[in-house]
Amino acid sequence: MGYQGIIMTHTTHIQSLRHRHLGLMATLGLAAALAWVPASVRAQASPTFTIGLKQSGASTFLDGVVQPVKQSTVSAQASGRIASFVVKAGDKVKAGQLLATIDDREASVGQQRSQAQVDQADADLRNAKANFDRTKDLQAKGFISQAALDTADAQLKSAKAQRDQASAAIRQSSLAQGFTRVTAPFDGWVLQTDAQAGDLAVPGKPLLVIYAPLPLRVVVQVPASRAVLVGQAANVQVQAGEAVPGAWITPSATSVIPSSDPVSQTTEWRLELPAAQSAGLVPGLQVRVKFSVPAATNRSLLAVPEQAIVRRGELTAVYVKNGEVFTLRAVRLGQTLGADGTEVLAGLKAGDVVALDTVRAAQARPTAQ
Repeated sequence: MGYQGIIMTHTTHIQSLRHRHLGLMATLGLAAALAWVPASVRAQASPTFTIGLKQSGASTFLDGVVQPVKQSTVSAQASGRIASFVVKAGDKVKAGQLLATIDDREASVGQQRSQAQVDQADADLRNAKANFDRTKDLQAKGFISQAALDTADAQLKSAKAQRDQASAAIRQSSLAQGFTRVTAPFDGWVLQTDAQAGDLAVPGKPLLVIYAPLPLRVVVQVPASRAVLVGQAANVQVQAGEAVPGAWITPSATSVIPSSDPVSQTTEWRLELPAAQSAGLVPGLQVRVKFSVPAATNRSLLAVPEQAIVRRGELTAVYVKNGEVFTLRAVRLGQTLGADGTEVLAGLKAGDVVALDTVRAAQARPTAQ
């Protein structure tokens, strides 16, 4: 092949690369054009929903979790190896029942040492008392001075103080000896165990968790967006769920934790359940909670389904049907209404038809004329 053939081949290769480059640029340009969403699209591109008035004060439903009111983490109060663990998760226990034992040899040595100190203090106290009595008798007869009596009195008081200190030490040793036997603080069930025989126990180390089956409470995390509405509730009820199908329980007491979680932006409500109506409920069970607002506070409002809302940063909008096309319209939203959607403060009116599938609506194109 001559130079001319090589040049022609090279030129053909360059043209091929150029065509590929232009094709790629065209594809990217088309993709960019498709990414731009026109304000009006075909009305047939998405299922629709007709905006109507709703009553804000009917009922608000939230999920709650059943928790025991009385739950305790039993921790070690003595140091040593765990000699035995006589219960397991799921066991029923009585107040005072033995749960675990800790090797008490160290505690026994401490108690023996304290007892020896008490015996020594008793002997010193007896000697000091006898010396004081002799000194007092001699001073009364004029054989010794008042200073000698004062010294004997001081020695007696010191011996009494040492005896009291030794007695306190043996009481402390007795307590430490008792702490090697871990017992149940109340009647209940073992929820979980955090140690086993052979583990090293130190004061404060969690050993197991016990809870009382009654009374129970329901804990509800109320979103900040619904706090005002829930706070107006005149009646609160808990659905017993599968335990008692169709049954609703009225809490015996309601309390609100006066702080909000900085991450989830929720406020915790605690609903105490009557023991007589809590049969079948267990900790960890999820239940529905209904907050009923008084009729006097009911008001009519517009609501739009959540799936119809387009969110782009701080912009909120919906696709509204306008004749044969959808028009993207900005709206101002209010509180969340749960299954009823979100309150519309501005941008829509009753009777407006909005697209429910915003993705299909965005991908559609105006009808060809």
